[in-house]
Amino acid sequence: MKIVKVETFLVPPRWLFCRVETDEGVVGWGEPVVEGRAEVVRAAVHVLAEYLLGEDPLRIEDHWQVMANGGFYRGGPVLSSALAGLDQALWDIAGKTYGAPVHALLGGPVRDRVRMYAWVGGDDPAELAEGITARLEAGFTAVKMNAGGRMPALATAADVAGVVDRVALAREILGPARDVAVDFHGRVSAADARRILPLIAGFQPMFAEEPVLPDRPHLLRDVVTASSVPVATGERLYSRWDFRAALEAGVAVVQPDLSHAGGISETRRIAAMAEVWDAKLAPHCPLGPVALAASLQVAFATPNFLIQEHSIGIHYNQGADLLDYVLDPGMFRFTDGYVTLPGGPGLGVEIDEAEVRRADQAGHAWRNPVWRHADGGLAEW
Repeated sequence: MKIVKVETFLVPPRWLFCRVETDEGVVGWGEPVVEGRAEVVRAAVHVLAEYLLGEDPLRIEDHWQVMANGGFYRGGPVLSSALAGLDQALWDIAGKTYGAPVHALLGGPVRDRVRMYAWVGGDDPAELAEGITARLEAGFTAVKMNAGGRMPALATAADVAGVVDRVALAREILGPARDVAVDFHGRVSAADARRILPLIAGFQPMFAEEPVLPDRPHLLRDVVTASSVPVATGERLYSRWDFRAALEAGVAVVQPDLSHAGGISETRRIAAMAEVWDAKLAPHCPLGPVALAASLQVAFATPNFLIQEHSIGIHYNQGADLLDYVLDPGMFRFTDGYVTLPGGPGLGVEIDEAEVRRADQAGHAWRNPVWRHADGGLAEW
């Protein structure tokens, strides 16, 4: 069996899919994307695809090594994301070839169901209460909220109180038996993170996500030790080497994104490395159906997995949603906030190719907002 074609599809609202075809008709799908830079990743996919054409798709590890390390310049979000999507597609082909789900190829499932969490915003208290209530009614037992919106260079007393009040509101609605994760999104300084985390510790967040920017791992240890709140990070880290500093700083949860951090192959290695530091895996995934399917395959086969993010109904998905591109949504059906073990071959998701091709005709040019402080200086989004 040989790889004969690699195609990419720029699909709304902000995603990029890739399709890898073999001469025996077996097709694999992947989701290589950097949100807001999808066109750049698309070009990178086709550059890396030069290594794959004419090759046996089942030599996944060798292809990963060549695509990751065969060039003198390597790594970073664009190349790692291009590699990630192609890696997903190769695992999809392998599973379909052997007639088995990817989790079986990874050693078999270590659990029967995977716990999911849902996004609820968090900037506005009224919307936060409404969002949490809706998610509870849908059966979820865990939600994630923003710590706040745009934050100044150093937070005011009102900014700090706003974060604390919103987390308190979330805990009041959720009660003691459900979980809330608080996403700082790299918007606060390390000094503010050290001030805020002890103030929300009494509300027992499941974790505080990205309390410092990913390019400042030297500041993480002081933030981790400032409170008892478990710290999570990793959506903007792309390899096991990137994660080493975070793990040594004491983070409790690693959040590699399977569409950014080298795909299924590298995420499995990151999870195994995290076990050494007693850290849990919670894959980042505010993306489309292929990324979520790949994340779930890893989740079912990973002993130190914690919880899985998903983007169904998230505010980004305007004009198109995750289920618009799948023929059978059964794999993504939630029961009491959990997904059950998928049994289909490969990634387990059947992509609606006709809809993907139609959507690609329109494409998209999604960009994240650019925020500014009151004085006109650039603010973290």
